[in-house]
Amino acid sequence: MDLLPLVGASGLASGINAYVVIVTLGLLGRFGGVDSVPEVLQSPLVLAIAGAMVVVEFVADKVPYVDSLWDGISTVIRPAVGAALGYLLADEAGSESQVAWAILGGGSALAAHSVKTGTRLAVNASPEPVSNIVLSVGEDVSVLTVVLLAVNYPWLALAIAVALFLAGAVVVVALFRLVRRGWRRRRERRNAAPV
Repeated sequence: MDLLPLVGASGLASGINAYVVIVTLGLLGRFGGVDSVPEVLQSPLVLAIAGAMVVVEFVADKVPYVDSLWDGISTVIRPAVGAALGYLLADEAGSESQVAWAILGGGSALAAHSVKTGTRLAVNASPEPVSNIVLSVGEDVSVLTVVLLAVNYPWLALAIAVALFLAGAVVVVALFRLVRRGWRRRRERRNAAPV
């Protein structure tokens, strides 16, 4: 099994929606015959809790400003899940290697989470809720696609996850430049107005 693409892809996906990653991997292991999925992820209790959290996150992620609050709470959860997945997926690699894989999983989840949070902050500034919902559904579909690909085509999944991450980072930088430019213009107009 190629650990690098599997841990990297699942880590990046966890940074967007950790619960979908857990449920998808757990179901693939339990019912899909994917032997590389750790037993703990296939547990009915883990699947039930993660499944309930998928519903909570699905709703919270569609509501402007609630999604940013949820992202704030998830700043600890998503990287922790990415790290745990890296550790669990590297079960046969030995304890020292498992720590390295956990760092990769957690670090990639934190990076993806940072991009997601930045994008959401910028999108929440728009006056209509449609862009928020479309972005959220796109994220959910992307996470599901990456995880489904990761078990059979891990290098393809990693390539897609990295491409989405880089595209998201470019969007975040562009959006924050626009916001900063808007604030600067507003300040200039306020300073130029007669008193």
